[in-house]
Amino acid sequence: MFQFINFLLFKPSRNVATSNDSSKIALVNQMINSDKVVIFSKSYCTYCKLAKELFDKCNTKYTEYVLDNREDGEEIQRILGILTGVKTVPRIFVNQKCLGGRAECKQLYDTGELQKLLIY
Repeated sequence: MFQFINFLLFKPSRNVATSNDSSKIALVNQMINSDKVVIFSKSYCTYCKLAKELFDKCNTKYTEYVLDNREDGEEIQRILGILTGVKTVPRIFVNQKCLGGRAECKQLYDTGELQKLLIY
């Protein structure tokens, strides 16, 4: 019984970067740096669509990476989880800084802060 509990308590996490992840981390950082606004999404995600609408309302172009349309999408999402602490999409970056997901961006939009971030 102790071994089983010990395994549950100390099971290696998939949210920890390994030495094999260095090239994928470099790719994700390159993706994040590819544009002023970068959105990681999935094609069927309602919150992703709502988040993109916020940027459309601001007349702001963005680069979107649709993870379920990529062979390496699950790996990229796992790396985003390591880098940001959150594995869900959308993951939205403005000026290489993760703003969070749709809820955080909506709050920034409602207060006018998102629009200010997009100017600079």
